[in-house]
Amino acid sequence: MAAVFDLDLETEEGSEGEGEPEFNPADVCPLGELRAAGLETVGHYEEVELTESSVNLGPERIGPHCFELLSVLGKGGYGKVFQVRKVQGTNLGKIYAMKVLRKAKIVCSAKDTAHTRAERNILESVKHPFIVELAYAFQTGGKLYLILECLSGGELFTHLEREGIFLEDTACFYLAEITLALGHLHSQGIIYRDLKPENIMLNSQGHIKLTDFGLCKESIHEGAITHTFCGTIEYMAPEILVRIGHNRAVDWWSLGALMYDMLTGSASPASLGAGRPSPQRTGRKLWIKSLKGSWCCPPTSPRMPGTLPKSF
Repeated sequence: MAAVFDLDLETEEGSEGEGEPEFNPADVCPLGELRAAGLETVGHYEEVELTESSVNLGPERIGPHCFELLSVLGKGGYGKVFQVRKVQGTNLGKIYAMKVLRKAKIVCSAKDTAHTRAERNILESVKHPFIVELAYAFQTGGKLYLILECLSGGELFTHLEREGIFLEDTACFYLAEITLALGHLHSQGIIYRDLKPENIMLNSQGHIKLTDFGLCKESIHEGAITHTFCGTIEYMAPEILVRIGHNRAVDWWSLGALMYDMLTGSASPASLGAGRPSPQRTGRKLWIKSLKGSWCCPPTSPRMPGTLPKSF
């Protein structure tokens, strides 16, 4: 990335002092005189015209003015996500997703501040084919901006909701890529803790990208545990529910719950009982099922295929 900046090439008028000596072409010895004195030039020299492409102009200065708003992709309590086009600097015309967070909302809570800082740090430091890429990050007086790659394939949740269930080969494809992404996070000492279809996006080629790293926990290596109660109850591991401390194994529990959803179509709350239960009733049922390990195929869904769960 490059940015244009000014260089002061002039001294003040009328100033005196030692400074740099003036260049006088008459002071330069002709090539013949150098050779007569027994001095030879080293190597071959040629004139090079300096252009913007041949000079490193330093880091690019990025701000909201560099992007054109195209549409609103989503909104939440802390801000919005826009589809934008880069209109200045490098990557001209490239489409991105711009996540805009309001500082006034975030700084009210130490927890929210920590989550925002963790997401920014992880996006900046972690690079992986199946993790969303952070292109730029900057801030103004009242807002924080994260410029992310634009993922045109939509949420995995949308695809699962439309299809009802995934074929085993399709589920296996997505689960394998998610496994690689989680494994990479774990190798960096990071627990994801919020695996769910809404946080998994697809790119234009149909490959998955993990997004939303606000609930991640950093610096959790082999043997370390943490105690924060967080996540989405449908995918929350029992050790988080009972608050006995947890490690990176909770991500694998969530992956198993996600596999269950893919193969049985049970993501809908209605699958937990007749009608559409309230969120409170749904939460209690899920809690009990998680703690008892009593998950089974809903009566309205096809039976879960046996090959993939056993292999998993």
